[in-house]
Amino acid sequence: MPVTVLLVDDEPLVRAGLRAVLEAQPDITVVGEAADGASVIPLVRQLRPDVVAMDVRMPLLDGIEATRAVLRSVDSPPKILVVTTFENDEYVYQALRAGADGFLLKRARPSEIVHAVRLVAEGETLLFPAAVRALAAEYGNSKARAVFERAALTEREEAVLRLMARGLTNVEIAAELIVGTETVKSHVSAILAKLGARDRTQAVITAYESGFVAPA
Repeated sequence: MPVTVLLVDDEPLVRAGLRAVLEAQPDITVVGEAADGASVIPLVRQLRPDVVAMDVRMPLLDGIEATRAVLRSVDSPPKILVVTTFENDEYVYQALRAGADGFLLKRARPSEIVHAVRLVAEGETLLFPAAVRALAAEYGNSKARAVFERAALTEREEAVLRLMARGLTNVEIAAELIVGTETVKSHVSAILAKLGARDRTQAVITAYESGFVAPA
């Protein structure tokens, strides 16, 4: 089955460019478009896309609030890929904290756009650039530290979380730790449960904000 994508951006040229790039791939289908975050929820419910490529800055409802609304209101919500102009944009970080699954620059090459959509759809790795990692570290707070301390991760779970923060997939983590992929999946599930994280992105944000992981 192809990966289905909903494009949300207030610039028609951006939507047209993304559509052209993605629909050139045999395994990706663009199922709809929206010009503002306010239109996202009804379209997600109607079209059930796997991925929403969401502009972070829009006039009526920005990508941060639209992300929160989708995750709060839609059963089995899609993956959300934040699309923006600047990689060190604090809006991007806030969107990731709100529950977005990844990050894409509008100036990205076509191959990078396709790769980002596939990665987010698979849900086994992160699109979390160095600039956003630095922002996460700057937002260090006692709440995140308390969450991390209460989680009481095992030594192996801590090792897996560090590798997750580097953006490694389950297969790459398994190779690094010389264990089976299913073992890694079990560790990842345990980490998410202990941290109360929706997905890998949220777990890694907690790791940075708690100070457990520092940006390189």
